[in-house]
Amino acid sequence: MKALSKEADERLLVEAAQKDPARFAELYESNFERVYAFVARRVGNRAEAEDLTSEVFHQALAHLERYEWRGIPFAAWLLRIAANAIADRWQRTVREQGKPAPESPTQPGKRELREVERRAMLYRLVEKLPADQRRVIVERFVEQRSIREVAQDLGRTEGAVKQLQFRALENLRAQMEGAHA
Repeated sequence: MKALSKEADERLLVEAAQKDPARFAELYESNFERVYAFVARRVGNRAEAEDLTSEVFHQALAHLERYEWRGIPFAAWLLRIAANAIADRWQRTVREQGKPAPESPTQPGKRELREVERRAMLYRLVEKLPADQRRVIVERFVEQRSIREVAQDLGRTEGAVKQLQFRALENLRAQMEGAHA
C-alpha cells in the first residue's frame, strides 16, 4: 500500500513541478544520485559525469511540460534523457575526431530499464527501513563511507554499525524476494 502512496506522491510532485518549475528542486533531490550513478558508470570521468548529469536535469526541466505520467518512475524518463545525452556527446566526440561512429552502447534496453525499476523498488524499500538501518545503508552505499566513519557519525561502535547494516540488508533481501514472489 505504501508503494502506491509513494507512486502517487511522485505523480503529484511531477504535476506540481509542471505547474510551478520551482517545485522541480524536489524531483532533482530525489533523483540526482540515481542519474549521476547511471551517467558515471558510462563515462568514467567525474567531471564529464557531473556535466552530463547537470545537462540531464536542465533538459528535464526544459521539457517537463511534455512528460506524461504512465505509472513508470520519473527516474526512467530521466535515465532515457541521460542515455540520449551520453550518446549525443559520444557521437559528437567521434565526429570531431573524424572516425566513423559505430553503434552507441548507451541506449537503455529492456534489461537496463528493468534494472532501473529494480533500483527504484530498492530505493523505496530503503525508505521503509527503520531510521538507524536506513541511515547506515545510505551512508555506507550511497555516500560510500567506511564502517568507522559511520560509527563515529552515529556515536556507536563499529560492531553495532555492522549489525545494523546486516539487519538492513537482510530486511531488504526479504522484501525484494517477497516483491518478486
